[in-house]
Amino acid sequence: MNIKNLHLLNFKNYAAIDLYFDEGINCFVGNNGEGKTNLLDAIYYLSMCKSYFNFIDSQNVKHGEHFFLIKGTIHDHDKEDEIYCGFKINQGKVFKKNGKEYQRLSDHIGSFPCVMISPTDINLVWQGSDDRRKLIDSIISQFDGEYLDNLIQYNKALAQRNAQLKRFAANRYFDAVELELWDDIIVPLGNKIYESRLAFLAEFVPVFNNYYKFLSDAKETVGIEYETNLKPNEYRQILNEAIEKDRALQYTSVGIHKDDLSFTINEYQLKKQGSQGQQKSFLIAIKLAQFEYIKNKKGIKPILLLDDVFDKLDQSRVSRLMTLVSEDTFGQIFVTDTHQERIENIFNEIKVKVRIFPVKNGAV
Repeated sequence: MNIKNLHLLNFKNYAAIDLYFDEGINCFVGNNGEGKTNLLDAIYYLSMCKSYFNFIDSQNVKHGEHFFLIKGTIHDHDKEDEIYCGFKINQGKVFKKNGKEYQRLSDHIGSFPCVMISPTDINLVWQGSDDRRKLIDSIISQFDGEYLDNLIQYNKALAQRNAQLKRFAANRYFDAVELELWDDIIVPLGNKIYESRLAFLAEFVPVFNNYYKFLSDAKETVGIEYETNLKPNEYRQILNEAIEKDRALQYTSVGIHKDDLSFTINEYQLKKQGSQGQQKSFLIAIKLAQFEYIKNKKGIKPILLLDDVFDKLDQSRVSRLMTLVSEDTFGQIFVTDTHQERIENIFNEIKVKVRIFPVKNGAV
């Protein structure tokens, strides 16, 4: 699978642009702030129906305009599909495939998979559990539509349960039966999501470990542990045990929406003991494992988006990474960097053809 062309109109710092890509490695080079990352984000939009960096669509419209448009042609074996994303302020977003509008954006997720590696991924290490849950959810959702549907329905029921808790507090009364109506929805959905996450991590973590071992030349031992307050078939019990706490907090304090991942290196917390290079290698290994996992599940090579991956990696890890992704295991790749000479040297060294797009001030 590869994207043949990309058309942008009023997207971020691009007024209008048409690009045509190679099936292999494509590199956007230029100074910071010129718009390199925005091109990767446009490709991500066509895959996931949203920005990787800013979920508020209106903030991705070029300054002074009232809409944006992203369009691309996706080639897969002997088939081509035109993907269209349009957004107008005060009107919302329209997503189409071959001219037919999706009624639910979730129906598109997974049909054009891609994996983004970005400096903002460091939030997975330094920020709260919400970022790490989103990581799990985004991976599973690209190959399991039922999981995505369960997650959407769970979050809707959870929002209603939390609203009910706030109403109880505001009106100074409590009715356990009313709360149980939402528990009846949350419990079966939560159990299914919990089981899917367990099964996913059991398969995913060994793949991640292999990639980290390759990037680090087996110099460190790393781990990913699933942290949850659930046990099989005990969801309703933990909700009941937390009722008084939930009444006081006015929100649901236990459940799969509180799950987390623990990242370790040499049995210590990655956040505390890992160097910048080790943390970046850890995150890159996660994303490469994500690529392989989706590829194996769907039989499709996702498009790989590498945003500024060379910073804070030593030369050995850079060479290992680029040698790895240039192999036949991977498909179409997009890379951004600030140094054209560095890009040329890296790919000349491993004898791989690369197409370079200089980027300056919203022009390519």
